[in-house]
Amino acid sequence: MRLFAAVWPPPDVLDHLDLALASVRGAPAGLSSAVRWSARDSWHLTVAFYGDVPDGAVPSLSAELAQVAASIEPYELGLRGAGVFAHRTLWVGVGGDVDAQRALSHGCVQAGQPAGAVDNRARDRPHLTVGRVRPGSRPPRRRSSRPDRHRPRADAPVPTDEDVAASLVRALAVYEGPRWLVDELHLVSSRPGAGRGGGPLYERVETYALGR
Repeated sequence: MRLFAAVWPPPDVLDHLDLALASVRGAPAGLSSAVRWSARDSWHLTVAFYGDVPDGAVPSLSAELAQVAASIEPYELGLRGAGVFAHRTLWVGVGGDVDAQRALSHGCVQAGQPAGAVDNRARDRPHLTVGRVRPGSRPPRRRSSRPDRHRPRADAPVPTDEDVAASLVRALAVYEGPRWLVDELHLVSSRPGAGRGGGPLYERVETYALGR
């Protein structure tokens, strides 16, 4: 079973983000067409990724995660700002008690080691992935109603994938969503390609309350 641990923002927080992204997706420059946007039901904050875990190891992993969750008191987070990884993966950042989020992530990463699930990825920048620039994509050029004017020069630079990502990050840089109380941790299964639009399908396996 392909598993990861995550924090899931509540519906009102996702509603706020969805509204902000709607304005970006409808950008007149056509940037949205160069991005494969992730489905709303996949929006989460990964705290540890375990990969394929044998069914027999899941109960012990779950028990370890329950202990990690119990050791951390509920804390507040809020989605804010944006960035890009590798000029392609677009994400929305996190504000609030980021230290508590990192502590949760550290504990969850450690919890996977007895089951042989080693997460070597850096988890010091909590984020929520919202889309990925399609390789080789280019936003369509605007067409002028007066073709003799404003015609693109033959030597005009063609926007690159990096340009597309940078433009979208600038549009989301000032985003700040409502805060919420993080009081649950989820163990989630992932089935690549089984979700909406060929994306992954996420199903919650277990939920653990934070705090004792």
